[in-house]
Amino acid sequence: MYQRLITSRHFVPLLAGFGAMLCITALSSLGSAVQSSVWLMAPFGATMVILFGLPESPLAQPRNIIVGHLLTTAIGLSVSTLVGVTPWTLGLAVGLAVSLMMLTNTIHPPAGANPLVVMLAGEHWGFLLMPVAAGAVLIVVFGVLYHRVISGKQYPKRWF
Repeated sequence: MYQRLITSRHFVPLLAGFGAMLCITALSSLGSAVQSSVWLMAPFGATMVILFGLPESPLAQPRNIIVGHLLTTAIGLSVSTLVGVTPWTLGLAVGLAVSLMMLTNTIHPPAGANPLVVMLAGEHWGFLLMPVAAGAVLIVVFGVLYHRVISGKQYPKRWF
């Protein structure tokens, strides 16, 4: 009975939405508990779609989530530090991010927005650690626990 329920056409999307809600709520709560820190950024919302809706996808695997977010954020920070923020450098940073994710086999589509986020918000290098690194690692840990305990799906398919 339980197996039939968790594979029903309507239950699976609701379960994925529930997982995304819990993960974002947890990250947001950490930010509220530690007043001086931010644990969220908009691309993490898109990461929820892939992690909870398509956990079997190569794009949802821990390496892609963590390295994809770190790499693209570092690119945005580097470009803005070295040459500033202009329409041309925004395009350059996103183009470099896409190319490097492909070259390193760490494609994670939500991370493609990170150069824009850091450049348009004027973020500094500390942003790479908090919220990006800490948030991405916590998202993966949450995803592992959630899928193993609640959804019953095997996650991850591969670590790195």
